[in-house]
Amino acid sequence: MKERIEKPFVYKTQPALYKSLGGLGEAAAANLEHSLVHLVKLRASQINGCAFCQHMHSNEARHDGEKQSRLDVLPAWREVPVFSARERAALDWTEAATQLSQTSPTDQQFAQLSSVFTQEEIVNLTITIATINAWNRIAVSFNFFPDFKDV
Repeated sequence: MKERIEKPFVYKTQPALYKSLGGLGEAAAANLEHSLVHLVKLRASQINGCAFCQHMHSNEARHDGEKQSRLDVLPAWREVPVFSARERAALDWTEAATQLSQTSPTDQQFAQLSSVFTQEEIVNLTITIATINAWNRIAVSFNFFPDFKDV
């Protein structure tokens, strides 16, 4: 498997990409718990099939203290009691906002989200989800893959 367009060429061709999209994601995520942001980015990347981002965000999560056992069961977050109500609401919102071609977030999901997040946090969470989805689409489209030095 080979990258369709190499990462350095993408950033050289569109230097504002990393600064703009990266800056937007960082600004939104700065107002949320780092552990929650890692889970959201990883879950969206799993749904989108982005190996590059899954590898990166799982490594970042572990580096910041996330337990491997929670990362192992993230795709089954509904079935296990290891995620808080806040994390569960964010993961549900992440799935709904990531799978827009199949469905859209419901009023019930928004009500659940609103019960554990402020409006400001909901805006920042939604922007975090939107930016990771954009990164996933770029990475998957150009066939970016992780650096497997640690495998």
